[in-house]
Amino acid sequence: MEKKELIIFDMDGTLIDSGNVITNTINFVRSHLTLEALEKDLILEQINNPDINSAEFFYGTSQFTDEQTALFTQYYDEHCISDIILYDGIKEILESLESHFILSVATNASRDFAVKMIEHLNIHNHFDLVVGATCVSNPKPHPDMIHKTLNDLNIVNKKAILIGDSHKDQRAAKAANIDSILVNWGFTNHKQEKVVTDTSELHEILLQFK
Repeated sequence: MEKKELIIFDMDGTLIDSGNVITNTINFVRSHLTLEALEKDLILEQINNPDINSAEFFYGTSQFTDEQTALFTQYYDEHCISDIILYDGIKEILESLESHFILSVATNASRDFAVKMIEHLNIHNHFDLVVGATCVSNPKPHPDMIHKTLNDLNIVNKKAILIGDSHKDQRAAKAANIDSILVNWGFTNHKQEKVVTDTSELHEILLQFK
């Protein structure tokens, strides 16, 4: 098994259960556009779908408008640390892994929001780098975040692995030519796929890379 130096974690749906905040934010924007609220399960399933136009699906526009972005930012800024928790076992995994690997975050959330959230949950000290959507030209599934992470930390791609809960993560990792692990406790229910189903299993797998 190829030894790794760097483990890159997705944030929402992988480290943090932020499903309520994401759902409430999108429905806040929809309410201002006189659109009906969507069910939480539908929002979380589609937020991770790399094959849809998110602006069209959630707001009925071909791309995100300035109004939509402003409304989303307004609500999320006020509520992004409300009702968020770490998934069971995540803190213990990070505490164990940090003595063997460099750890980082690559998230499609704004970096400012991501830092605010991981500081609130007191896991920020485990990460050498946090890369958000505001740090690169293209979010996942594009590989820009992975390339930036590797460049900033001076790690070659074969020494890195990405942990995430969505096909956006998988595709970003593949495009950047790094390994990845798909977990199944997040926002997407991966049926009939090779996935890791709990944090204890993930911990055991990752320790094999040290």
